[in-house]
Amino acid sequence: MTQIETTTTPQAAPAPTHMRAPVPVQTRSERFTSTEVSDFPAVTGREPMWKYTPVARIQELTTGELDGSPYVYDVTAAKGVSTLWVGREDSRIGRAGQPEDRASANAWTAFEQALLVSISADLSGDRREVTLTRSTLGGAPRAAHTVVEVAEGATATLILQNTGAAHLTENVEFLLGKDADLTVVSLQEWDDDALHVAAHFAELAEGARIKHVAITLGGGVVRLNPSAHLAGARSDAELLGAYFADATQHLEQQVYVYHDGPETRSRVTYKGALQGEGARTVWIGDVLIGPKAVGTDTYEQNRNLVLTDGARADSVPNLEIETGDIVGAGHASATGRFDDEQLFYLQSRGIPEEEARRLVVRGFLAEIVQQIGSPALQERLQAKIEAELEATSVTASAPSAGAEH
Repeated sequence: MTQIETTTTPQAAPAPTHMRAPVPVQTRSERFTSTEVSDFPAVTGREPMWKYTPVARIQELTTGELDGSPYVYDVTAAKGVSTLWVGREDSRIGRAGQPEDRASANAWTAFEQALLVSISADLSGDRREVTLTRSTLGGAPRAAHTVVEVAEGATATLILQNTGAAHLTENVEFLLGKDADLTVVSLQEWDDDALHVAAHFAELAEGARIKHVAITLGGGVVRLNPSAHLAGARSDAELLGAYFADATQHLEQQVYVYHDGPETRSRVTYKGALQGEGARTVWIGDVLIGPKAVGTDTYEQNRNLVLTDGARADSVPNLEIETGDIVGAGHASATGRFDDEQLFYLQSRGIPEEEARRLVVRGFLAEIVQQIGSPALQERLQAKIEAELEATSVTASAPSAGAEH
């Protein structure tokens, strides 16, 4: 994909005091947060955090009344893993983060009980895999809250599988103890008209590691915003995402990584494909390196393939650094069609052009899927992506745009 360099233009002289507009929030960590929906103004779509979102389509989740009662879910059995509904007064609720927007606050205000997933340490050291499935939420506006507590030294893979109908806004918290290691896969395979707005908050203690994988293949509007607070020294966060948008689908991710403790590391990689009239994807990546986060090592990137005319991808990487003592920091973004050299290579070996294009897309998204670590799930997701590709003809190459820093 073509890379372009960005330049900084000189700043104009400041306006007289009586002409200045209110000073905007200068850093991501200074954003207003509250667990009360009434503390947030109505969403208009002009706000920075909402300007890419089709707010009219999700209005019932930002302003309407929500059903916050417990729901039916299925969970696979695993040693040392338990689930339990807990009251709002539970001390673990709110430890990982608090709402930054009205949809998240509406869910927080409305939920009656939180689903607690407890993962205890296993002396054998084996990685346990647990799947929590929600498939019967229905089409009524609903709120939910989930807390995942991972004990010190515990190791596990948690798959959050979402299918069927849903009009859902929710908050999910991940609390990782010292040296805990959690892989969480959030899988969105909703019905075509489903609405899903979610905020994921992760709090990492010393030496803890999280791999957060967001796979979005279904839903009418899906907005999933994961954040990771690397509070403990030498904590590590890997945030991965793959998404495939069809006609009229809006798939959005706003990622936030806050390096707070020393010698922390993060890697963010999101890749998406779009096809069909009105297909839209949004990726915003915010990385903040705080003043105490000496020795930070971080890199974020987003790649998008636009497969047909009428689709649009927005990609906005942001990096804030408040200490000069770091190992490295950078970001990259690119959106385009195909790599002509890859296509030529495949066609020169007798592969028809249309099949060659499918192979390129399949390999493009496979980089994310193959890092999940669950062979059965990876195989199923690859088949799902293959079905998406079979549904349309992949178009010829066109100019691409991107930036690297």
